[in-house]
Amino acid sequence: MADVEIIPVPTRILTERDDIIDQVEKYTKDKIGENDVISVAESVVAITQGRVVRPEDLTISPVAQLCCRFIPDYGSLASPHGMQSLMDVEGTWRVAFALLAGFFGKLIGQGGLFYKWGGEQTALIDDVTGTMPPYDKSIVYGPKDPQNVVKRLKERLGCFGAIIADVNDLKRSRIVGVTDGMNGQLAANLLIDNPFGNASQKTPICILKNFRQYQEQH
Repeated sequence: MADVEIIPVPTRILTERDDIIDQVEKYTKDKIGENDVISVAESVVAITQGRVVRPEDLTISPVAQLCCRFIPDYGSLASPHGMQSLMDVEGTWRVAFALLAGFFGKLIGQGGLFYKWGGEQTALIDDVTGTMPPYDKSIVYGPKDPQNVVKRLKERLGCFGAIIADVNDLKRSRIVGVTDGMNGQLAANLLIDNPFGNASQKTPICILKNFRQYQEQH
């Protein structure tokens, strides 16, 4: 049975001045093969797309100040500026309604309604300290058009597949974008221990070696 080797790839700090496709190719072209999968941290893809806002540039509404109190302390939406950043892109009343619906849903044993109805960015926003310096003082939205990004990565690198992953140290692993023919959940399970290093490690890219064979056997 083929095993998958997860190889973190060191880079310099990537910024909005970088093209994510060019940079991934630069750092992985001699390391990745046709049976492998390239995985990129979703926050880094978003940063290179300029999807960043500074808390001091937000105008905090009373609704955001109220709604953030109902989010667990470890969540990116638990701060007024985190909640406001979501409301700015998804709509104030949509987010407030989704939060209310989520509360009542839990009472009847139906979880996840807030993230289902609050808009795409509800599960993707990283609050301050949620990503690498110097962006640890900024709020980072989820990436734009992740399916197109992974499609371009696969084509450029000639590998089996590409994914954009949202992974953290709380054993949360979710695939934001995945190329056709790949089992995204299988890849997410392999990344559950968060091999990405978005802080001083500067390893926002991982290669899943031999993933094609691993997928065929599962």
